[in-house]
Amino acid sequence: MRSIGLLLLTALGLTLAGCGNSKPPAPPVPVPDTYRVKFDTTRGAFVVEVTKAWAPEGAERFYRLVEKQFYDGQRFFRVVRNFVVQFGINGDPAVEARWRNLTMRDDPVTQSNKRGTITFAKAGPDTRTTQVFINLKDNERLDAAGFAPFGQVVEGMELAVDHLWDSYGDAPPRGYGPDQNLVETLGNAYLDTKFPHLDTIRRARIVKP
Repeated sequence: MRSIGLLLLTALGLTLAGCGNSKPPAPPVPVPDTYRVKFDTTRGAFVVEVTKAWAPEGAERFYRLVEKQFYDGQRFFRVVRNFVVQFGINGDPAVEARWRNLTMRDDPVTQSNKRGTITFAKAGPDTRTTQVFINLKDNERLDAAGFAPFGQVVEGMELAVDHLWDSYGDAPPRGYGPDQNLVETLGNAYLDTKFPHLDTIRRARIVKP
């Protein structure tokens, strides 16, 4: 009986030793002060350069989203000529639901919403999550409303961003574009059926400057 007890104690000791040697998960890679993201789309490629000092919370969130490949396969669901291009609702409703309530604090507005800048969309104070827009023209009036740019398009503005499909216009009642609530709940299935011409982000990745 002693030998069995010793075996049990030895096995228990090995188990505990194994637990003690298990490594905790690696901490996330720090977000660089500046970084670039290349978007490959159905209209060609464009590159966004993010400057963390412009809007630290926004720069951090955008990096983590790209890191998780959140934007892959998403549609440019709101393209309003001479105003903005908006994207950032995941095509999988289950993924979208997990992010919808992960709001972040507002950043102070340190840069103006000039043509080519990229900014998180919001529906009031501290409501930013995953949706962003690119300014197609100088939209300084958005500055006073608290929209804080965190980066700018440095490549592909004229060749890609300016040519994204915009014939649907804004969302109802201002246009005939997608209903954002339906995009969130039904995902790409809704967009593919009702708005088949929308352009798509094939992939978005962090790239070296």
